[in-house]
Amino acid sequence: MKNTFQAIVIGAGMSGSWVAKELCDRGIETLLLDRGPDVKHLADYPTTNMQPWEFELRGRIPAKEVEANPIATQCYNYYEGSKHFFVKDAEHPYVQEKPFSWIRGYQVGGKSLLWARQVQRWSQYDFDTPKMDKKSIEWPISYQDIAPWYDKVEEFIGVSGAYDGLDTLPDGKFLKPVGLSVVENQFRDVIKEHYSDRHVIYGRCAHLTEVKDIHRQQGRGLCQHRVICERGCPFGGYFSANASTIPWALRSNHLTIRPNSVVESIIYDENSEQAKGVVVIDRLSKERIEIKSNVVFLNAGTLNSNLILLNSKSARFPNGLGNDSGMLGKFVAFHNYRARMDAVCHDFKDRVIDGKNITNAYMPRFKNVKKQDQAFVRGYAIAIFANRYIQEETKGIGQELLDQMTIPANYGPWRVHAMMMGETIPKESSHVRLHEELKDPWGIPQLITNIDYDENDALMAEDFYQEAEAMFKKAGYTDITRIDTKQAPGLDIHHMGGVRMGTNPSNSLLNADNQMHACKNLYVSDGACMSSTATQNPSLTFMALSARAANHAVENLDLKKNI
Repeated sequence: MKNTFQAIVIGAGMSGSWVAKELCDRGIETLLLDRGPDVKHLADYPTTNMQPWEFELRGRIPAKEVEANPIATQCYNYYEGSKHFFVKDAEHPYVQEKPFSWIRGYQVGGKSLLWARQVQRWSQYDFDTPKMDKKSIEWPISYQDIAPWYDKVEEFIGVSGAYDGLDTLPDGKFLKPVGLSVVENQFRDVIKEHYSDRHVIYGRCAHLTEVKDIHRQQGRGLCQHRVICERGCPFGGYFSANASTIPWALRSNHLTIRPNSVVESIIYDENSEQAKGVVVIDRLSKERIEIKSNVVFLNAGTLNSNLILLNSKSARFPNGLGNDSGMLGKFVAFHNYRARMDAVCHDFKDRVIDGKNITNAYMPRFKNVKKQDQAFVRGYAIAIFANRYIQEETKGIGQELLDQMTIPANYGPWRVHAMMMGETIPKESSHVRLHEELKDPWGIPQLITNIDYDENDALMAEDFYQEAEAMFKKAGYTDITRIDTKQAPGLDIHHMGGVRMGTNPSNSLLNADNQMHACKNLYVSDGACMSSTATQNPSLTFMALSARAANHAVENLDLKKNI
């Protein structure tokens, strides 16, 4: 492989694949690096068409594997059919000063193969919140700056949604919604009757409920509602980098993919004051090579992007590339998913779910929106699920057993679940840094995580419990139960910050275009760039920022010059 390219993109996941697509659309010779193996659409989904009885352990994980992987196996998507897309705990060790569950998917496509596919836009309120409560630096961009890029991403990936007309959650470019269950619709009607500031809506999701020409051009087809998306979808029915952005970029003949490439550091040239390439360690052979480029995009995933920059040291930047402010690795935040509520709905006993749900109901943030008026700062959204389970009787033998299990289906009552999706405050104390002695298998310093909940998170959770219980009672539900999962930060998988955007180089590392203040040909547009977290699932925002950053580079840098 040649070792010079016009652009290098580090990380072939959700955001990095969007950078690669946009660069290749503009004719830029691009190298896409990923530290994991290649995963090609269709060819490398080994379990996608397996039936339950074809799995040796019927989908379960043996106790020895759980014991060996106490972090990875916490993820709801980790089971026999998907575990090959997860990083096992011993494969890339890190040091937890405080409990932190770092869920990772190292392969071309990254966690876009594993995500929950929920996509919500930020509103202007979300960009204004730091200005209102002064708990983090102000954003250098507004909703209007990113709105056209939301449009572009939504039309390309395909988003099933309803037009709700809410200023707290702007509408987008939607495909038709599937609809909610009868209980979710009933809950929506109750909330509409009793509250003017709360809205239960169809959860917007990156599934093709209808196929437009742009999706046909990608070779994708309708979502089949199999709901085994984490195995890889042979229909391309949900968005993944593997089914969408990467094949699109490859067809341009401007993209080269180099899997099994662990990026050790970004090379900084002190004469030009620019990044001139990367140092890569081959994952398998451990060979160390340098690859040069005119621009570098860092999209390795929030914590790995921080790690790479912290390890990119030079005489100019002894504490990590671009770290003049001393803020690199600090102000890392996440989403608080610990608080949940369960209840029983005794109505609709003649109704069951028709098929498999690809999404859920969703209540956008409704606290501290226009003014700070709660005991806690920021806010939370709520995901709402309703379902019925078949109560199987397995005591019989032979025909009696068969009859009891199949004819007729004996359903239990509807169960309703609510999950808080809470915004946490980026704090300087919440940080990652490099260990001074411990190395990973490639000789790179291990990452130390020091990230935790705080009093504000507890106050917010208590408010969620009180509000969810009140709403459930108004809906007539019983057996209302509070649940604290006690999960560590990180299991939400929505890690953000450490290389945050801002207007002032003294307290941020990136400008309004995701360029590093001190190194203009280095862009960071994955979760590491986020100045605050809002309450929404962040993937759509990562993709929109990445598309925007890639086009900014093409329009403002000479990417086709000789290296």
